[in-house]
Amino acid sequence: MNIFYDENMPFAAEFFQDIGRLTAFSGRALTASDVAKADALLVRSITKVNEQLLNDNKQLSFVGTATIGVDHIDQSYLKQRDVSFYSAPGCNAVSVAEYVLSSMVILAERYLLNLSNMTVGIVGAGNTGSRLSEKLTALNIKHVLCDPLLADDANDKRDFVSLEQALSCDIVSLHVPLTREGQHPTYHLLSAERLTQLNENQILINACRGEVIDNQALLEVKQAGHQLKLVLDVWEAEPNILMPLIEHCEIATAHIAGYSLEGKARGTEILYRALCQQLKITPTKQLQDFLPTPLIDYVEIKQEFNEILLNQLVKMVYDVRRDDAIFRQQIKTQGFDHIRKTYPTRREFSSIMVGLNNVLSSDAPHQLGFSKKLA
Repeated sequence: MNIFYDENMPFAAEFFQDIGRLTAFSGRALTASDVAKADALLVRSITKVNEQLLNDNKQLSFVGTATIGVDHIDQSYLKQRDVSFYSAPGCNAVSVAEYVLSSMVILAERYLLNLSNMTVGIVGAGNTGSRLSEKLTALNIKHVLCDPLLADDANDKRDFVSLEQALSCDIVSLHVPLTREGQHPTYHLLSAERLTQLNENQILINACRGEVIDNQALLEVKQAGHQLKLVLDVWEAEPNILMPLIEHCEIATAHIAGYSLEGKARGTEILYRALCQQLKITPTKQLQDFLPTPLIDYVEIKQEFNEILLNQLVKMVYDVRRDDAIFRQQIKTQGFDHIRKTYPTRREFSSIMVGLNNVLSSDAPHQLGFSKKLA
């Protein structure tokens, strides 16, 4: 079996080497001739899998994307070709939620904000929005969920609010897939009209898909003097983004919110198990087999947990200012894809064990995702 995989999929060689012959490729530059002999094709979000890409291939039986989003995959065409398709829902949801939390901590420090007095509107309550909700709950930060599709699901017992209510919160965090059709399309969900309705004190975070916000309209709103605070990890027309918008962002990054080592590798593991299932092979490997020991693996907390400790703990694992600095320094000279390809290793909260003094009443660090000290 010929297995072709994106070179930015961590541990792909380790997971798949016993199943077939491996060929790594650059995701953005992939052509039809490159994958003509592929039996299995493993991609990330920058590779559009469609008839044009697969026109020279007559033997493909498996396509997997190691991502949550699937808007880069022509699923109708794959179904027509009888090619099995798998995605990795939830693989980097924790990573994105931790990106958002790091951004909130940094902006709270920068503007002397008290997060416990703020409300967060989570737009999109799927895997990623749910993980963010869990972390905010652990911190007793008030938040609301907006998701019209899940609101109509009788099996989902959570409370949901309208988009207008979510957009009125102090912090708005977007976690929806990119859709252009249906009853609730998300393309330009934040249009020029909705952007102008946001107030001067709000924080807007987009870590889902760039096209969810009308970037040109957003630039015009900011150029007109609006003081809305922006955190943008995703952009319209990646990698050819609207460069003038960068200077209007508090935090700007290159679509790396989900790029923790665990988040990316979890996608690899999910596709490994899916291919094993299709081939009727018993999986023998797991992610834990390959994750390296973190540079800091244990922290002891000896005082009551508070927002100062939250700031220190979050930044010890992931300080989003590093990625913002890399982005601003390299975007003009190296380009969007280079930043993603050379992204430095980043771990999730779970990589660090946190010990709590017995007198502490709060288990917030563990509820946030930090591991418990082994007995």
